[in-house]
Amino acid sequence: MQDMLVRLYDLPEHEGIIRSLQKDGITIRRALAAEKSIVIDWVTQHFGTGWASETGVSFSYQPVACFIATQNESIVGFGCYDSAYRNFFGPTGVEETLRGKGIGKALLLECLLAMKAQGYAYGIIGGVGPAEFYEKAVGAVLIEGSSPGIYDGIMSEIPVE
Repeated sequence: MQDMLVRLYDLPEHEGIIRSLQKDGITIRRALAAEKSIVIDWVTQHFGTGWASETGVSFSYQPVACFIATQNESIVGFGCYDSAYRNFFGPTGVEETLRGKGIGKALLLECLLAMKAQGYAYGIIGGVGPAEFYEKAVGAVLIEGSSPGIYDGIMSEIPVE
C-alpha cells in the first residue's frame, strides 16, 4: 500500500459535516488522556493490536493526538496522527455499521487541521487502503515509490519458537 500526500494549507470546509453528524447525535472531539485505556481497548476490539499500539502513542503527546467520534456515550470511530511517524495521519477507523455517514471524513479533517495548527504545510497518510476516499475527501495524491513504505518488515505477531 502506498502513502499519500495532502496539502494542509488547502483543506476543505468541515463545519457542515460536523453539524450534520451532531444532528445524528455524533460528536467529534479530541480524546482525553483519562480515556486512553477505553480508546485503546475499543481500537483493539474493532481493528486489532497493531492499530491499538499506534493509538497508544498518540496519547503520549500534549495535546493528545487522537480524535474520537462518540454517540450515546460510546466510541464509534477514531483518528490519530503523529503515531507511527511524525507528520503521518493514522490509524483511523469507524464502526462498520456507521460507515458512509461522514464520520471518517470528519475525523480525518480534525486530525489534519490539528497537524496544520502544529505548523505542518503537508501531511502524509501512511499505507492507505481506500486511496479514492482520501483523494476525494482532501485532494490527497499518491506518493510514487512509497510502497511498501514505513511498514516494510513489520512483525505482525510475536514469533513462536
